[in-house]
This record gives sequence, C-alpha cells and structure tokens, in this order.
Amino acid sequence: MNKIKNFFLIFIITIFCVQIAYAKNSYFDEGEKLFKEKKFSQSKYNFEKDIVFNPKNEKSYLYLAKIFKFQKKQSLEEQNLKTVILLDPKNEEALYLLTLLKLNKSDYEGSQKLIGIFKKVCVKICDKQTELNKKFENLEPK
Repeated sequence: MNKIKNFFLIFIITIFCVQIAYAKNSYFDEGEKLFKEKKFSQSKYNFEKDIVFNPKNEKSYLYLAKIFKFQKKQSLEEQNLKTVILLDPKNEEALYLLTLLKLNKSDYEGSQKLIGIFKKVCVKICDKQTELNKKFENLEPK
C-alpha cells in the first residue's frame, strides 16, 4: 500500500513539474507571437507571467522594454533594459537601446559610458555603432 502512495505522489509531482515547464515556455512564446502582431498589451501580460515563472529570462525583460518604448514610458523602458544588462552584461540589443534612450535624454556621460561598453562587446550588431557615434557627436556636454 505504501508503494502505491509513493508512486501516486511521484506521479502527481511529475505532472505538476511538466505543467510548470510548459507554462514557462508557452507564456514567452505566446508573448513573442502577440508582440509580432503588435498586440502590445496582451503580449506584455504574457511576458510578465513568464517572468513570474522564470525571473532570469532576459528576453522577456527585453520585450517589455520594447513595449514600454512604444508606449513612451521611458522610466519603465530603462528599468527593464537595466535588468537585461544585469542578467547579461553583453546583451548588445539592450546596450544599444539603453544608449539610444540615454542619448534621447541628453545624458552625455551615461551615453559615453554605454557606447564604450557597446564597442567592447558588439559582435552581431556592430553596424549600429556608427549610428550611436553620430548621435553622440550631436550631443553637447552639459
């Protein structure tokens, strides 16, 4: 009788773990799909749910930052970009977007620092470096 109880308990735990693993992937995947369809409020909800199950998923934070950029909520955009960089200091896209944000805020020192970091880590989107440099040159130090 004890073996049956143990088997049943293990079975229930296994099903629960599988459902959690599926939920982790499905929330992000659904959010990404909705984001591509430009359904930002629905995708935001899915990315937030994904973060509840997987707080270290930098991709969800990056998508949230993009949503907040679209909604013109700069403080939330910046907060999410900083979280991405905290989780992955070499995330080129997050560094690029945060640098653009700092440039738009006329943050001379912050922009200069981020451009330097971007130059060191860029591998995939190094062509964006020219754009950042041009925008930085147009920025007057305070």
